[in-house]
Amino acid sequence: MNRALVLAEWTRAKQSLRAAEILAREDCPEDAISRAYYATLHAAKAALLVHEVAVESHAAVKRMFGLHLIRAGEIEAQWSDHLGGSLDDRLSADYDSDAVFSNEEAQAECRQTRRFLNRIRQYLVAKGFGLKELRLKVHHG
Repeated sequence: MNRALVLAEWTRAKQSLRAAEILAREDCPEDAISRAYYATLHAAKAALLVHEVAVESHAAVKRMFGLHLIRAGEIEAQWSDHLGGSLDDRLSADYDSDAVFSNEEAQAECRQTRRFLNRIRQYLVAKGFGLKELRLKVHHG
């Protein structure tokens, strides 16, 4: 396993979540939903890299997450549902000009994404990563 790559994806996940939360607070719900998805994507990629599974496409991340983490019993199935739902929301937010999301929906997406990152952090710790190198500030709200 390439620890540096895992940590690089993890750092991108945390940065994307921070951006999503800022955008949600600043009344930019579609952009918040998009960034929340990227937080989920990068966290999923970090977890896959623990198994030396490197994927680039969004569909491949979803497929490999299901295969290597859900089916293998490493992560609960609900988190695969979040990954898929978050992608669907991101596609609507980014490409469907008729799609409108409320700030409440964006904030809910950020909360669920934070829970996803917390679960992936827990997984990475179980795989030998230290809490300090994975530090994720917990925001409530």
